[in-house]
Amino acid sequence: MTNLNTAETVSVVPQSGDSPDILLVPGLHNSGPGHWQTIWEERLPHARRVDLGLWDDPHRNTWVGKLALAIGRAERPVVLVAHSLGCHVVAWWAEYEAAFNAAVRAAELSLVVGALLVAPPEVEENPVDRRLTRFAPVPTSRFPFPTIVVASRDDPYASTGQVLRMARRWGAQFADAGAIGHVNARSGIGDWQFGLDQLRRLAPAAVPAAVVPDPAAITLPPPAFGWGAAR
Repeated sequence: MTNLNTAETVSVVPQSGDSPDILLVPGLHNSGPGHWQTIWEERLPHARRVDLGLWDDPHRNTWVGKLALAIGRAERPVVLVAHSLGCHVVAWWAEYEAAFNAAVRAAELSLVVGALLVAPPEVEENPVDRRLTRFAPVPTSRFPFPTIVVASRDDPYASTGQVLRMARRWGAQFADAGAIGHVNARSGIGDWQFGLDQLRRLAPAAVPAAVVPDPAAITLPPPAFGWGAAR
């Protein structure tokens, strides 16, 4: 997969003009008021949250099973939008689907046409929260659908280098969002226009023009893209 840069559009959804299902996959403690996932759920067509349950006591197989059920119920192509530990839920779902019952699961796997994974935490080497180790090790299978992994330069849950290694394992493109913490409500990013831009690169029909302002009307520090973007 080619590296993402400011000139590319990675369109993965069939060009029917229809918006795909946007399945929002939160992490620990769920995504509360003020979180960009909550705002997207309210503003984007066909966006809905996957209720993983056990938000404070995550169980890997339970969460992966809940995601599989949500994908199986979709009525249109699916784009997964995960934050924090939710990124590892997507990774384990892809690993399980690729490894087991391939013939039976092929239709379900093909429903997913792209994924945006934001701020995946380190789960193997001294994670910030011991509960994260329940999702170790990090799956190493390349995702069978286009994926963008976004990192923040000052994320306390994982260094940029650690996130970059995850992106490489998964065959994903990498985007540097700047220094915005764990990319959550505390980051003070509102509806997070940079994230919406990445989603629009994956699936243009997922983000109506009314949601994303004219780029000329907003001022943001230029993010870095590609494998060599962050050190």
